[in-house]
Amino acid sequence: MTWQPELDELHRRQELAERLGGADKVERQHHFGKLTVRERVEQVVDDGSFWELGKTAGVAEYDDAGNLLAFTPSNFVFGLAELDGRPAVVSGDDFTVRGGSNDASISAKREASEAIAAEMRLPHVRLLDGLSGGGSVKTIEQSGRTYIPVLPGWHTVVDHLSIAPSVSLVLGSVAGFGAARATASHYSVMVRDTSQMMIAGPALVEQAGLGKVAKEELGHADIHTTNGAIDDAVASEAEAFERATHFLSYLPTSVDELPPVEDWGDDPGRRDPMLADLVPRNPRQSYDMRALMSAVVDEGSFFEIGRDWGTSVIGGLARLDGVPVAVYGENPMMYGGGWTADACRKLTRLIDLASLFKLPMVHFEDCPGFLIGKQSEQDATIRYGTEVLVALREAQMPYCTVVIRKAFGVAGAANRKPGAESMRMAWPSGDWGSLPLEGGLEVAYKAELEASDAPEQLKQEITERLNRLRSPHRSAEFYEIEQIIDPLDTRPMLCDWVRLVHRTLRPSSPSWGYRP
Repeated sequence: MTWQPELDELHRRQELAERLGGADKVERQHHFGKLTVRERVEQVVDDGSFWELGKTAGVAEYDDAGNLLAFTPSNFVFGLAELDGRPAVVSGDDFTVRGGSNDASISAKREASEAIAAEMRLPHVRLLDGLSGGGSVKTIEQSGRTYIPVLPGWHTVVDHLSIAPSVSLVLGSVAGFGAARATASHYSVMVRDTSQMMIAGPALVEQAGLGKVAKEELGHADIHTTNGAIDDAVASEAEAFERATHFLSYLPTSVDELPPVEDWGDDPGRRDPMLADLVPRNPRQSYDMRALMSAVVDEGSFFEIGRDWGTSVIGGLARLDGVPVAVYGENPMMYGGGWTADACRKLTRLIDLASLFKLPMVHFEDCPGFLIGKQSEQDATIRYGTEVLVALREAQMPYCTVVIRKAFGVAGAANRKPGAESMRMAWPSGDWGSLPLEGGLEVAYKAELEASDAPEQLKQEITERLNRLRSPHRSAEFYEIEQIIDPLDTRPMLCDWVRLVHRTLRPSSPSWGYRP
């Protein structure tokens, strides 16, 4: 063959690239319970689907005659692939070469991965391990100068957020720009005990006079899944890959398409008898909102996001008669379901995700209002709560609320999308108003109770009188609530609703940029 020498050289360079940082570095990676970047790619993509780009990019050494003596591949691997039969961009850091640091990479490859995902309007799965784009002071000596910080390719990271789904898997120690890339996604996962995420590592923290701390103290998964920086934590890399694929299964390839409908095999007319007795008559008693949601949506389809933060609100993705939807509900087991600042932040992100990818949204409402008290005021809960209501007004997806029990105050007004004829229904346990009767009574009737010779008896009389008026049937008489339903009819009616609204969905680009 005319070009056989050149092909032999290509194959040699490809083989050298597959060695990564060398056998000892690969062994060290395995020693710490981590896969190499190529092993990760192999596990996350469909068999044989990975089309690698820039495989032979790296640093080469030559003799005087121009013959290749040594080759160190770029510590960033990326390409096109399929995940569950759907196209995507997959990229990953190679920790075996200089710990995945930026000064050992070819920045054009990392920038290209983001740009191709944006321009080809494809999901992007990032496998992060190392500094993932962070800098090093060695760069100063190597380049003979210092530099003012810039974020090359950041605009494509940002643009992609409003184009197609992105998932970040933190699989090792990630700092600096890598941490920013981890959080600039629609969904993020850390592997508990083998990954950390931080702004700066222990050495810099100590140098800044902020104490001597281990990287686990700075960036363990338990820190970031409870503060909202990372959505979820899992026990293994294999589980992280599964979560990424599962998340993407609810979403379209890009905003140019609608989410994929699947034949889930669950009867849309199914009526779970457990729902009939789930809500206790005592308004101070709690119940399992997750059980409620799981009983209504397609069996086994509920994909919870952010379980460990903003815990007074439960949210995630699910299916109804095979149609992907976003769902959320207040958690009566945490602060009675009151909206905290973190719960509001979590809810805003979910609303924005649903709006971006045209996921009909279902609210299982049991909202006593914003959590009150000194801490709530210090946390600026009202500001973050206002953001929820603004997000709901701007959202571009169908919205349906099932009032399970409470709907009080400003937060309780999230029972409908402002300015739209949102579908609403309520269980017979529905209880709503400006303030809960319990607690609000003492304020409203303070003068009468203080003037009474028998305040407790009077309080009981007022309570009984108001209880007769708080029936949801009274509200239904004035069309304050559109319909009161048998709890067992919740799933059939929501499946009917989602089939109807799915007809109205149209793919479109958002009028605003998605903010992670």
